[in-house]
Amino acid sequence: MNSPTAWALVFHVVGFVFWMGGLMVATQVMAAESVETSAEARRALERLERVLFKGVAHPGAAITVIAGIVVVAIQPAYLYQHWLHAKLTLVAVLIALDLMAWFRAREYHRGVAPLTRRFAKAIHGAIAATFLGIVILVMIKPF
Repeated sequence: MNSPTAWALVFHVVGFVFWMGGLMVATQVMAAESVETSAEARRALERLERVLFKGVAHPGAAITVIAGIVVVAIQPAYLYQHWLHAKLTLVAVLIALDLMAWFRAREYHRGVAPLTRRFAKAIHGAIAATFLGIVILVMIKPF
């Protein structure tokens, strides 16, 4: 299967792997940073967090969304499948969670908002649950 759809799906999946991997690690780094007492270690964690968001997760999200649009443009019949509607809803939730984590981290680094381990773990869990929901919808296509 060497079709344009197959290639778009390859990029879609690879982008999704980078997006999820970056988010999952970045939120763990946020949790570690929130309880770190050393200023030097917090600065190092902040740099790592920035790389994970800007260099892994957000480029992965962009590739995922662009490739997903290409898949739907090539195969418009997907738009009539109910599992895709549910998946797109979860993707919107995932984007919101990503932005919540990103903006909270930025606000924390500017000194205008707190960063707690509880918040970082909660957003990590919500991202993981959303990821699982997306994978189930894509693999099982329950409706």
